[in-house]
Amino acid sequence: MRIGVIADTHSKMRPEALEALQGSDVILHAGDVGRDDVLEALENIAPVVAIRGNIDKTGRAADLPDVLELDFLGHAFYMLHDVKTLDLDPRDRYRVVIAGHSHKPRNEWIDGVLYFNPGGAGPRRFTLPITVGRLEVTADDVVGDIIDLAV
Repeated sequence: MRIGVIADTHSKMRPEALEALQGSDVILHAGDVGRDDVLEALENIAPVVAIRGNIDKTGRAADLPDVLELDFLGHAFYMLHDVKTLDLDPRDRYRVVIAGHSHKPRNEWIDGVLYFNPGGAGPRRFTLPITVGRLEVTADDVVGDIIDLAV
């Protein structure tokens, strides 16, 4: 199963991000969506599961949940916007923690948990890259990949 992961679009849906997410079975948006047309563009590729970020105060994004618990092929996922607000120990409970907010890509295993941040796909923040992510999920494993967008 291929999961596309995007965050921090801030109302800017880049064509390069849409191209990188092609072929996804599902797309996860880790918050700071912005305008409704961001979700609509992603939904043209695959089903979208999204959470609300700190800027999401209007439109469809305002009604999104703050956190989600998901399951893909027997792997438990926990998705929130800012990993610094994680108020539980994911070990032995979740295989993957997905977050956005920082715009800093992260693909790091700690104590059997994959901490995954696709980075920012919208407006550039400081000198950080513009990125999205991909998770390849099988019954046995989860493998993350950060995709740098040529913008």
